[in-house]
Order: sequence, then structure tokens, then C-alpha cells
Amino acid sequence: MSLSRTWTPPGPYDLRRSLRVLQRGPYDPTYRTEGTTVWRGTRTPDGPAALRLVQRPDPRGSGGGTVCADAWGPGACWVVERLPALLGADDDPAAFVPHHPLTREAHRRHPGLRLIRTERVLEALIPSVLEQKITTEEAYRSWRRLVRRYGERAPGPHPDLWVMPSARAWTRVPSWEWHRAGVDQKRSAAVVRAAQRASRMEEAAHMALDAALARLQAIPGIGPWTAAETLQRSNGHPDAVTVGDLHLPRIVGHSLTGARDTDDAEMLALLAPYAGQRHRAARLIVLAGRGPARRRPKRPVGNIAPL
Repeated sequence: MSLSRTWTPPGPYDLRRSLRVLQRGPYDPTYRTEGTTVWRGTRTPDGPAALRLVQRPDPRGSGGGTVCADAWGPGACWVVERLPALLGADDDPAAFVPHHPLTREAHRRHPGLRLIRTERVLEALIPSVLEQKITTEEAYRSWRRLVRRYGERAPGPHPDLWVMPSARAWTRVPSWEWHRAGVDQKRSAAVVRAAQRASRMEEAAHMALDAALARLQAIPGIGPWTAAETLQRSNGHPDAVTVGDLHLPRIVGHSLTGARDTDDAEMLALLAPYAGQRHRAARLIVLAGRGPARRRPKRPVGNIAPL
């Protein structure tokens, strides 16, 4: 049995682009796209849930349309109640004031982008920890293996949708399984510490940005990069700008000034006019696609997992 709900955005809306930040690679077992349909497996305070989302076009051609949702499992009621927030109803794109021709054009070309809010901190935090200081391909592989090994199949009709492990299950992953998944001791320890304080972590979903950042960074192994990447998804905060990223400062610098080598301090100075909206500005800059060509890695991709 499923629960259903619809949400009609007040203006242009792009379901897949808005939710894409939740997908950890093309083979993420907790997130599936099939044509115009998006599937998401999630672990709520009431238990696991599966969510199917389909955007029906607006016959008037406004670009918005209606999002139809169906949910299954013990957490179905929880996700259905919070559907608008997940889809970005609490976000206000009109609050963004462009200060550069590039951001003005990106904002005009992507009117349907909204910053989503899951209210699930661990779901965003753990994969972000796995992505620390390694390639995204390595992190995606680790996430897939650990979810399939210690998570569970999502309720509902999708044959291959999964829900990530519970907080307790993360604390019980043996050291050799972390190793087989390609996760070093520093990152696995950070995941375990966060999972041991799951309730404290989840409280950050309802905190102001500075307090939420401080709450997450109180856990050893979780720094500004991981905290911002988490709160962008769990809280949908438009000012949760990522610092400490390998590529983002160069993309912002090159896009706005043509400079090829920009550090975090210089990036933050360039984004200063967007105070309160710096995350949205950075995301629009990335969508504009005018960053420098990526450099070849200085070292080969590492893999600590046994053959």
C-alpha cells in the first residue's frame, strides 16, 4: 500500500536538476532515474521509505507542472508530509540578485532550479565523508558497496532500490569491510563517530547555518568542506558555500575573472556580493559550464581495497 501526494510549484520547476545533488554517481543504489521518473530510498525517523516522483507538464506551458509522489514503507507518511520541502518549496530563487553577467545568464537559463531540503543529516553526511580527498569514482564505489552490504532493500515496487544502513549498522561495520570498500581508517572513524551521535547530527537539520556547521564540525574528521556539502542537502541553505574543494575555487575564479588559479580566500572574495546566497551563486556558476579544463591528476587513482 502506498501514500500519494502532489505538489504544484508556483513557477518554473526542474525536478531532476533540483534533486540531482542527492545522487551519488550514476549507479547510486539509493537513487534511480527512469525517464521522467525519480526514485529515492531514504531512512526516516519512522523507518525506511521508497519515494517515486514524476513531474507532469503544465498544459499551459509555464515550465512548472505538478509533481506526483507515491511513497511506500514505514516512513511513507514522514516523506509525504515533507514532500514540498524536499522538492524546494521553502527555497526562494527570487531572493538571488545577480552581480555578474554570467550569473545573470545562468539564473535566467535555469529558472526551475530549487535548493532542496531532505532534513536527513546522516544521509548527506556519510557519503560526503566518503568523498573526502579521493576521486568521486572511488567514493561512489565505496558508497555502493557499503549500502548494498549493510543497508536494506527499499519497500515498494522498485526491484533494485536500496536504503542506506541505519546509524547502528554503520557503527558495526568491521574494519576489514571498510578496507574492502576502499575506505581508510580516518574516514571510517569519522563515519562511526557521526553515527554514534546520530541524534545530535540530525538536530542540525533545524539549526541556523552557523550553529549547524559548528555542530557537524564538532566531530573529529568532519571539516568545513564536509559540513557544507551536507547542509546544502539536508538544510537547503542558499549560503552553505563549499570551501576546501579541489575544483570549485578554480571554476568560480575562471568563470568570473578568467583567472586559472584561484584559492578559497579569493573565491570567497568573489562571492562576497552574494552573501546569503553564495551556495546558489556557486551552483549557478558551475551550471554555466565556463570553468577551466580540468588538469590531469598528479597521482594515479588510489584503491586500498584488495583485489
